[in-house]
Amino acid sequence: MKTPRIIAIANQKGGVGKTTTAVNLSASLVAMKRRVLMIDLDPQGNATTGAGIDKRAQSQTVYQVLLGQRGIAGVRLKSPSGGFDLVPANRELAGAEVELVELPERETRLRDALMEALSQMRAAISEVAAEYDFVILDCPPSLSLLTLNGLCAADSVLIPMQCEYYALEGLSDLVQTLKKVRAHLNPRLEIEGLLRTMFDPRNTLAQNVSAELEKHFGDKLYRTVVPRNIRLAEAPSHGVPALVLEPKSKGAIAYLALAGEVLRRMEAREAAAAQAAAHAATPAAA
Repeated sequence: MKTPRIIAIANQKGGVGKTTTAVNLSASLVAMKRRVLMIDLDPQGNATTGAGIDKRAQSQTVYQVLLGQRGIAGVRLKSPSGGFDLVPANRELAGAEVELVELPERETRLRDALMEALSQMRAAISEVAAEYDFVILDCPPSLSLLTLNGLCAADSVLIPMQCEYYALEGLSDLVQTLKKVRAHLNPRLEIEGLLRTMFDPRNTLAQNVSAELEKHFGDKLYRTVVPRNIRLAEAPSHGVPALVLEPKSKGAIAYLALAGEVLRRMEAREAAAAQAAAHAATPAAA
């Protein structure tokens, strides 16, 4: 049985569209008949609100998961608008970092919670890993312990970024952090892809930065470009993804295209892995 692909949406720079990407990518994957769990790791709880959940009314959140008090299966909710499941967050999570500092293995608490759920696949009962194709982690806009937990739990990192000068500097710092996490905490971590968000093709600087990204990251840069779009900005106030608010909007169409790219890349990885396994299993010619 396949395990879900765990993707962290991360960038230490705020306002680049991380939560917008987490919510709309999750909804778009659901629209493509994939089963999705989104985990809100940001104390602001914006992904929880964007999924149509009242964060203030939740007494059981990812906070209890990180501290080992509850399992993921016990705190998840169904997004009434996005069709995906959600592990919510609220302001209570802000205190988690202080408490995590005093706990052993503080960087890997979320990974361990996920792995505990993943291990239940062999059991007859319905558990988290057996139910999902993707787990999407919405990380806070900082390189904090909460983000570090997300990076340790993830298979890969999707990096949303605006095409502006400061974004390039921040990207360099993030890539160095990812290298350190891979070297010391999570050797399987890789860059899932870079996503250009809030893109204005009329802006010469945006075009120049986009060209630099293409030159340095090649295939890691998604072909999909998310434009500035009023429906993407309005959707969170309605507690719905843009795909629900206005399916024909440019923002909704862009995230459907992104979901398609994510699926094609995953299929290509699986095909390559299967081919490599088959080649390894073939006896060498005498």
